[in-house]
This record gives sequence, structure tokens and C-alpha cells, in this order.
Amino acid sequence: MSCLPRFTDPNLLVNSDDYDDAGVYKLSDEIAIIQTLDFFTPIVDDPFLFGQIAAANSLSDVYAMGGKPLTAMNITAFPACGDRQMLSQILLGGADKIKEAGALLIGGHTIDDHEPKYGLSVCGIAHPDSIVTNRAGCAGDLLFLTKPVGTGIISAAIKADFLDTAAAQPVWQSMIQLNDKAAAAMCACGVRCATDVTGFGLLGHCYELTAASGLGAEIWFDAIPVFDHVKELAKEDVIPGGAYRNLNYLQEHIQYDSSLAEYLRLVLCDPQTSGGLLIAIAKEKAAQLESLLEASAVNYGIIGILTEKRGIKVIDRK
Repeated sequence: MSCLPRFTDPNLLVNSDDYDDAGVYKLSDEIAIIQTLDFFTPIVDDPFLFGQIAAANSLSDVYAMGGKPLTAMNITAFPACGDRQMLSQILLGGADKIKEAGALLIGGHTIDDHEPKYGLSVCGIAHPDSIVTNRAGCAGDLLFLTKPVGTGIISAAIKADFLDTAAAQPVWQSMIQLNDKAAAAMCACGVRCATDVTGFGLLGHCYELTAASGLGAEIWFDAIPVFDHVKELAKEDVIPGGAYRNLNYLQEHIQYDSSLAEYLRLVLCDPQTSGGLLIAIAKEKAAQLESLLEASAVNYGIIGILTEKRGIKVIDRK
């Protein structure tokens, strides 16, 4: 918020100025710490699954910065008179993902709240010279996306009984999937510009990346991976309110192909939970990244290119 004082320090490598996923502080010439947190209300009925999704979402910020998660602390809100078994399952789901990430759960804090909320504060580490940020894109870089979009629309459809839970299984599996393999692949290729796709939607996070890099982008709608049923649901107006807010916020920055109906534009603005990485990489390194992602069985699409001209243009090449 603009009312907050701006903190500066020679060792503060990344703050919130460029919409980055986490803050980064240099401890030594070899080590920088990456600090982030995230938490939210349940988006699924299964408490263990919710814990997994929330934890994977929180850990994602460290992976997006090219770091390794080191420690995590629970952030929990739960009714004092609530079902303690449900709370236990949420925390166990979170611990499951923390363990998978190779990090350590070292504590947390819980408050009494009528509506459950859960997430993590995560500390990661990376070499100071290897930090991946929003601001390091170059014109001509190709844009890779490492998970399909549409989690917000699918979650809204489940809540409204427009879709059965069996159809949502691939989406839930994607949301609990860590971005560790995608991050390892991009770091092996020397990538310096990336972000993860979460509540601001694909186009929102793309805008943050381009704005921080002082560039624009051409996005190829036909190349964007989208979960099954999402476009059909969007056409039936099964769309979360956050998608409309994102679309309205971005209207001055995005130029859409005239063939793209508004419901398709809303798919691109759909708020994601535990989405994939949006990676900018030089064309000459793209084949290497493709090979590494395929070897790690990471779902991806090459969805566009960074341009010198500011603003984002979405086209459909079909």
C-alpha cells in the first residue's frame, strides 16, 4: 500500500516495487534468503486436500524466485468450537507438501476465526546472483507456462454443482503439484525472469512481468494450456468474481484479438490457485528448457513472446 514507508538497505535485493513473488535479502556473497507468505479460505471440501493446495501455493513463490524452500511456519485461522479433526487434517495436508519440498516445519500461529484459513510463511535460499525476478525479461524471450489455467472457474463450478468432483480430479492434482521440477529446469537453463500464476490470473501476472521489465508481450491464445471443461463453463457464465475484477483492472493494458469473446478473455483473467510458472527465456535456450521439462513430465505450453512495445496483445493464430 502507498501509505506504508519504503524500506531500503544495500542487502535488500528484491522488495515489492516490481510485483515480485517474494522478498530477497542478501546474507553473504553466497546466500540470500527468500521470504514469502500466503493463506486463504478453503476452495475444496476435503481438509487434507485443502492443506496440500494451500501449502503448495505458498511454496510456489520460492520456486518462482529460483530458490529452495528451507523452513515453513503455519498460518491458521479456525473456529474455537470447530472440528479439531478437520483442523488436524488441514495441517497434515500442509505438512505433507512441506516434507515433499524438503523443507522443515518449524512452528506457526493459530487464531480463532469463524471462517477457516490456512497457508504458510516460507523461507527459502538461493545464490544472490541467481535470483529470478519479474524485471529481467528481454525482448524476444519466449514465454513458457507450466500448468494449465482454469482452477478458479473449476472451483466455482464445483461449488455451484455445475461439475462433479470426478471431473475436477486433474485440476486438484495440478494444484497440489509443486513447482519444484519446473523451477529446477528453468534454473538449469540460466533463466533470470519468471513469476508464478496465482490470483491475478495469467494476464495479470504477465502484465506484472512485462511492466517490471519495461516491455510488452504477444500472447498466443491457441497455445495456452487450459483445463478440460473450463471454456464451456465460462461460456455458461460460471466464472468467479475475481476474474471480472482482473479483467476490468487490466483493460487499459491488454489488446485482444476481435475473435476472442469476453468469456474467453475471462478465462485468461481467471484467478488461479497454485498455478504454474510463467517463464521468460531466450529463444536459443528454449529447446533446452523444453527437453528438461519433458524429462520431468512437466505440463507446459509456449504461449507467447516478449516485445519491445509496451502493452500486451492477445491473438488467436488459428
